[in-house]
Amino acid sequence: MHDPSWFSCDAGVPLMGPSVSEVRGLLNQYDLKARKSLGQHFLVDKGALHRVVAAAELTVEDVVVEIGPGLGVLTRELARVARRVVAVEADEGLALALGEVLAESRNVSIVNADALQVDPGALVAGQGEEDAPPSYKVVANIPYYITSPILRHFLEAGHRPSLMVVMVQKEVGEAIVARPGDMSILSVSVQFYGRPAIAGRVPARSFYPAPKVESVILRIDVYVQPPVDVPGVEAFFRVVRAGFSAPRKQLRNSLAQGLGIPAEESAAALVRAGIDPRRRAETLDLQEWARLCQERATDGQ
Repeated sequence: MHDPSWFSCDAGVPLMGPSVSEVRGLLNQYDLKARKSLGQHFLVDKGALHRVVAAAELTVEDVVVEIGPGLGVLTRELARVARRVVAVEADEGLALALGEVLAESRNVSIVNADALQVDPGALVAGQGEEDAPPSYKVVANIPYYITSPILRHFLEAGHRPSLMVVMVQKEVGEAIVARPGDMSILSVSVQFYGRPAIAGRVPARSFYPAPKVESVILRIDVYVQPPVDVPGVEAFFRVVRAGFSAPRKQLRNSLAQGLGIPAEESAAALVRAGIDPRRRAETLDLQEWARLCQERATDGQ
């Protein structure tokens, strides 16, 4: 068997990230290839690896869910610190290889499944001392093409993580942490559930094969309760989606178009919420969206 010496897990010994040749060696050993269809890019930068782990602020009490563990580079580092790591890998070949590569990591469970098809609470069920699923963190190098679905899947779950630390495309990360003036449905959605921040930047050369874009380490501190008072989550996002239905238009018009109501009615709701009807959706903050949602609820909508 190939000797994965770069998986050193001795106490106090920093993990040495694998070289590109070592990653190729493991892929060849298990007759695997990086699959473009699954957005597979394997981390080969120990500096980026340590920044991800540092951002997660792991303790010996933590349960961690990792999405797309690939060849287990990040997995092993997480396992050195956390109490338990649940690694969810959709690629059957990689999942089998991980079983061998991580055989000595007794606190790692490998789940061969599509993370989007598994309830997050079920992933960590049985990891706590009581019947209820324990608190957990999500730490992952997720494929770019499922970034938004993965974030939504975990942030909207019945049992949400306390923290998410994920590597995402630079432009997406910057969009998520945007402030009023540059907001989007994505930034509003994430900021409704947690406080996002960019914890570091990761160049394309940090991966094999190298993607065509740069990445960032995105940290999301998930709220126990949303930071704004709304009559209902579905109602809140119905209004937000309507506001962004024609983002280049003034809110009175985009809101009317999205909700299927007269422009005069949408303008009146905006005025009652203390929002200039001539503004655009990208300029509103969470509190303003919440007030607008409350006004619509008052209207019986």
